[in-house]
Amino acid sequence: MTSFPVSFHYESSFKIVEILKLEKNSTHDTPQVILDKDKGIFSISGRSMPEDASKFYRPILNWLNNYLKDPNPTTIFNIELEYFNSSSIKQLLSVFQKLQQLSKNGYEVKVIWTYEEDDELIEAKGLEMKSLVELLFVLKPVKSSLQ
Repeated sequence: MTSFPVSFHYESSFKIVEILKLEKNSTHDTPQVILDKDKGIFSISGRSMPEDASKFYRPILNWLNNYLKDPNPTTIFNIELEYFNSSSIKQLLSVFQKLQQLSKNGYEVKVIWTYEEDDELIEAKGLEMKSLVELLFVLKPVKSSLQ
């Protein structure tokens, strides 16, 4: 397990390039996050099991709050998680609820939940998330990277 200095804060690990873009490189326990309004890239990928998911996802939710004020006409949000803990699921649902607000305001929003075709748990969680929000929510199986 990766150890961090005592003063480590999740917020400080995010790189805010400008108000329209938020980036976070992945670690062993946290996903890569790219939220780039100008390029139309919105993704969370990797492993999401931060010690404090609420604290980790706070900058993402804050960024989305700002994005809601001046969104792109179309937002395609890619989720490609290989593993996540239960507290991350709660935070992802909050992300999807923000996206649902966009959709209800007349913007085109699509979530693409990518999972390895043999990973029934990730597929099931994607189906569960899809059932909890009113969004165009596409489950996209891909071949396992181990094959």
